[in-house]
Amino acid sequence: MAINVLIFIFGICIGSFMNVCIYRIPLSKSIVTPRSMCPGCNSLISAYDNIPVISYILLKGKCRNCGIPISLRYPLVETISGLTALAVFMRFGLSAEGLIYFAFISALVVITFIDIDHRIIPDTISLPGIPIGFLLASLVLPSMNYKTSLAGILTGGGSLLAVAWIYNLITKKEGMGGGDIKLLAMIGAFTGWKGVLFTIFVASATGTLAGIAVMLKTKKGMKLAVPFGPFLSIGAILYIFFGAALISWYIKLLA
Repeated sequence: MAINVLIFIFGICIGSFMNVCIYRIPLSKSIVTPRSMCPGCNSLISAYDNIPVISYILLKGKCRNCGIPISLRYPLVETISGLTALAVFMRFGLSAEGLIYFAFISALVVITFIDIDHRIIPDTISLPGIPIGFLLASLVLPSMNYKTSLAGILTGGGSLLAVAWIYNLITKKEGMGGGDIKLLAMIGAFTGWKGVLFTIFVASATGTLAGIAVMLKTKKGMKLAVPFGPFLSIGAILYIFFGAALISWYIKLLA
């Protein structure tokens, strides 16, 4: 029980740093300096007001100095990170594999919230993630090797590139963004070609359902643009935890 608490605390602390990345990376600001400050009054946030989750509750969701509301996203991301750390620990234990997948999922969460806010997937995460994923898959991850990782990169980047090219050829419009292509290549580096196919299937299904729901609610029809990055991230995360079991179940269902 004590180890679970420590793992969760570790996770929410990483989540606090993830919030910094989500806010600063799209603005091309350093994620190291300066210290966190209130976007309303620009006052530096004291250490005791920067405790993950707890400070938000004690401050009742407002800046101590100016009273401006603090986005609920901050404790949400921290909590997601804490729960992710616990889930990874329960699945992989205290291992290098678990640490790698936790870092990978954390990157996906950061990408998700940035894509929701700004409709971009930052190259500063996805591009370095491709060679890093290939290196780790080749040397550390027991379920991967350089062949499966390379196949995942080519399948991930190539499949969406082909879709984007065909869509542009038919409609003369840009459909799939380049950020999605690079993101799926990064996902392929960590999960292989099977992970890519699983991710595309899940992302397409959940993205379609979410898009229909949003269109019905907003009544904007087919003109509404829905970011695809979050659904690719959801598919990749599901593959890490449940991919093998779900694929086996699906194959048995078809047999």
